[in-house]
Amino acid sequence: MTALLLFVAFIVLIFFGLPVAFSLGVSSLLYLFVEDISLSIVAQRMYSGIDSFTLVSIPGFILAGNLMNTGGITKRIIAFANAIFGFIRGGLSLANIGASMLFAGISGTALADTASIGAMLIPAMKEEGYEADFAAAVTASSSTVGPIIPPSLPMIIAGTLTGISVGKLFIAGAIPGIILGLSMMVVSYIISVKRGHPKGERKPLGYVLKTFKDAVWAIGLTVLILYGILSGAFTPTEASIIAVVYAVIVGKFIYKDLKFSQLPGSIIESVKMSAAIMILVGFANLFAWILASEQIPQMIARGILSISTNKIIVILLINLLLLFVGTFMETIAALIILFPVLLPVATSIGLDPIQFGVMAVLNLVIGLTTPPVGVCLFVASSIGDVPLIKISKAVLPFLAVSLAVLMLVSFVPAISLFLPSLFN
Repeated sequence: MTALLLFVAFIVLIFFGLPVAFSLGVSSLLYLFVEDISLSIVAQRMYSGIDSFTLVSIPGFILAGNLMNTGGITKRIIAFANAIFGFIRGGLSLANIGASMLFAGISGTALADTASIGAMLIPAMKEEGYEADFAAAVTASSSTVGPIIPPSLPMIIAGTLTGISVGKLFIAGAIPGIILGLSMMVVSYIISVKRGHPKGERKPLGYVLKTFKDAVWAIGLTVLILYGILSGAFTPTEASIIAVVYAVIVGKFIYKDLKFSQLPGSIIESVKMSAAIMILVGFANLFAWILASEQIPQMIARGILSISTNKIIVILLINLLLLFVGTFMETIAALIILFPVLLPVATSIGLDPIQFGVMAVLNLVIGLTTPPVGVCLFVASSIGDVPLIKISKAVLPFLAVSLAVLMLVSFVPAISLFLPSLFN
């Protein structure tokens, strides 16, 4: 009965708009009061949740992303993507998706992608004659590529929780992320042809090469991180610090857009974002401890396997559960609570842990653009000044193709396991 109170309190708090981290914390405190459990457990479990060397990489990657953004990388990525796709019908929408695929290697988060790319491209697309709801939907949908293509903050969390190699999780997301981005481009092109969206002029080869030369530093960061981690040259945490140094050098001495006077602002913003994530991780760990003490994970596992032990049915049930949770719970919190619970179920039916890691993250990030509560929808709606109901309708074709890619990842192991197998 107390466990039911925990869930009811959490859902009610979410419904009234309290941030996920505090909804987890307040509902957990309510449980502790009712059960008369010492509040010292709050500090113990929160500290236990963030006491991981690998998690130190999160502030590093966030700071690197902010520095690269401040240093002018975003506009150069957009220029390169537009040089490649701009001459095609609906080329600016294709450039939007292409920029998200490149920007994913810097930010690692969907929200950062939506805010950074959207702030530039949603107004630009509206000026070019694209419908506001379509521009916002493209931006929100393509931002979900960010947590799949490495480096990925949710992948770091998943690896930290279970001991799965973060480097292999990183590289396992590369092919699914590329397939997801290209599939969205196909959908965007078809819609653009039907609606007669504008197309630009074909850029000369010299201009394309120039924009590539500018944007190659963003690609170089992803290559550096992956090569270093997979070769054993450095850990994910060390990679994040190298990424910061790389971002400063590129922004200050190559692009020359980054001023030392901007560093304090980028650092403060990164500290705020990192603190929000760490508070979320801490409260989610407390919430997960309560679930474990109530044996909820075992109940979920038994419940799934009691319905069927058929591999296909179990995979579909896991997907449905993760998709449902992803529609209202923040990705990192959902991973902390559900990933350790569902991993044994997945491995018991023969799923590889790395494949399941990619599948779980993809499920949860799709929730970020699932109406009516997808967080990225709210951000894109705000930037584009579009009613939520309109963007929710416009995002449906992109949501459909995301689910199709999810099914591929779920039932075709090679899509996520081929690249990691090369590093065995």
